[in-house]
Amino acid sequence: MSDAGRVLSWSKAPWHASLAPTLPLDPRLMSQLLQHIATRVAVVDRDLRYVWANTQALAFMELPEDEVIGHHLSEVLDPALYRSFEPIFARLFAGESLHLEGWVDYERQGRRYREQDLVPYVDEEGEVVLVVVCGLDHTEARIGELQLAEKQRQLKASEALKAAVFDNALAALVSTDHTGSIVEFNPAAETMFGWRRADVIGRKVGELLIPERHRRTYWNEIPGMLGRRVELEARRADGREFPIEMVMWRTEADGTVFFTASFADLSERYEAARQIEQQREALRQGEKLTMMGSLLAGVAHELNNPLAVAMGRALLLQERAADRPDLVQEARRIHDATDRCARIVRTFLNMARSRPADRQPVDLNQVVRGAAEMLGYAYRSSGVDLALALDPALPEFSGDPDQLCQVVLNLLVNAQHAVSMAPAPRVVRVSTAREGPTVRLQVDDSGPGVPPDVAARLFEPFFTTKAEGVGTGLGLSVSRSVAREHGGDLVLGDRSPLGGASFRLTLAAPEQVPVPQPEPPEAAGDEPACTRVLVVDDESEIGSMVRDMLESGGHEVATAESGAVALALLDHARFDAVLCDLRMPDMDGRALWREIARRHPHLARRVLFTTGDTLSAEAHETLMVSGCASLDKPFTKAELLRRVASIVG
Repeated sequence: MSDAGRVLSWSKAPWHASLAPTLPLDPRLMSQLLQHIATRVAVVDRDLRYVWANTQALAFMELPEDEVIGHHLSEVLDPALYRSFEPIFARLFAGESLHLEGWVDYERQGRRYREQDLVPYVDEEGEVVLVVVCGLDHTEARIGELQLAEKQRQLKASEALKAAVFDNALAALVSTDHTGSIVEFNPAAETMFGWRRADVIGRKVGELLIPERHRRTYWNEIPGMLGRRVELEARRADGREFPIEMVMWRTEADGTVFFTASFADLSERYEAARQIEQQREALRQGEKLTMMGSLLAGVAHELNNPLAVAMGRALLLQERAADRPDLVQEARRIHDATDRCARIVRTFLNMARSRPADRQPVDLNQVVRGAAEMLGYAYRSSGVDLALALDPALPEFSGDPDQLCQVVLNLLVNAQHAVSMAPAPRVVRVSTAREGPTVRLQVDDSGPGVPPDVAARLFEPFFTTKAEGVGTGLGLSVSRSVAREHGGDLVLGDRSPLGGASFRLTLAAPEQVPVPQPEPPEAAGDEPACTRVLVVDDESEIGSMVRDMLESGGHEVATAESGAVALALLDHARFDAVLCDLRMPDMDGRALWREIARRHPHLARRVLFTTGDTLSAEAHETLMVSGCASLDKPFTKAELLRRVASIVG
């Protein structure tokens, strides 16, 4: 028995023996009435045994009277149905009444639409001694209503569709009879061909819409064109010819044959195809970059797991070796190197994943430092000196840090490429400054500069001065678009003081931008509240590291290497929070959360997802659906403890 679709309405309306009216009817007549009414009536005592059931009730149960009367509900009802009624009867014998209606799946009777009233009967001493069950089966009526409603809906939709086909279709639609005379000409056809409907009805389609040189061929090939997409030339009212795509079909109504054709104007498509052909190589390069981005994102995600272990163990080692300064120093070096790797990985993820713009307070100097860190090895190995002259008083502004990082990276890569063609010393200098209501970033290089003819086209999409296979010609165009979306611009300035090119990026920066207040640090003497945490991660090293972090923070911890093991632990022990990796084999984090929400709803919002890539579509959807918090790998012990404290309140 399934509860899906049933509606339960509870009330306080029992039947009282002391309030029952006296009817001037023979009790035998009353018994006959109850036996033969269409309503199914049964009476159950406090021991959950049937004490009476009328003919209709027995017929529905498909059981003889001696197998019902005196028998326990569990012996008569389907097992699933009985289990659902156990808590209901507890409330009924406590004095509540229930009206129940909806679809129910029975083992013997199949799927039925039932309406039932379950009413407690209170004797003269005020005690509920019986429950009366009255039921009606509306299955056939309900099915009939649904079928009728569906047929009416289909008929209405069909009529609306037929009425809208010609008047509202975006495609040009023309119908003719078997002689080729036009009988219908919709508004889209008027726009496409330049004829008014009133002027074409009754006239031959070939004379109006088909170029003269194609008319004979058109009529001869109609049988072969039916149901196929055919490209051919058509003629407008002013005599101009243009390419179309036509699909024709044959219909018959009241013995009359009609032909209807749908026309699509291919003029724009042909022009677009011509332009696409010119840009094919540039787009192919863009696709290569996209594939590389996806590959980098995948590699970056896989790197985050071992980075999380390395960073976490380094932090734990610093704590445990507090009395060994030499070990603390070594652990700090490991942590700093791992943190640098993590920042680079995170930048790769942000660049590789496509996502909506995310405006937040941005420190442009920090964006520059991050980009410089990423390209540091490439610059050093190319013999290029990268100099930073950053204004320490530069204000924060509202922007998307990932988009701006891509802009800065593009400018630095272009500068490196430019100076690689110049003799030593090869220098690229990046400077920032505040200029009124904007912040400025300037990239100067010691390269050969930009010739005037190239400068005029520098920001055009797909224009590049790099060798084939090296650039796509999209970097500066996209970078300028990002700058303008941020209320600024990207321009090529006058010749650089270093002798090469000078690019100026300006971004809108209001006088005052709200700066998020940092979280107050925990008081040194405050001990975090002890909670029981279940850590679920298929990689045992991460699970062990997280366990050590939490236990050192005063929490009780259990670990599970799969969703199945986690559910078994949750069924047999109490936990205050669950830390779960999003990506696991067999049962991933989302599937585990669904089961937790179903089995242990009090923990549904106490799940903290850990992941190496929260920017992926799957991760984003899981976090949106669950409403749970996430923690990016790698993370510190302090971050972990704060997040756990926040979800357990």
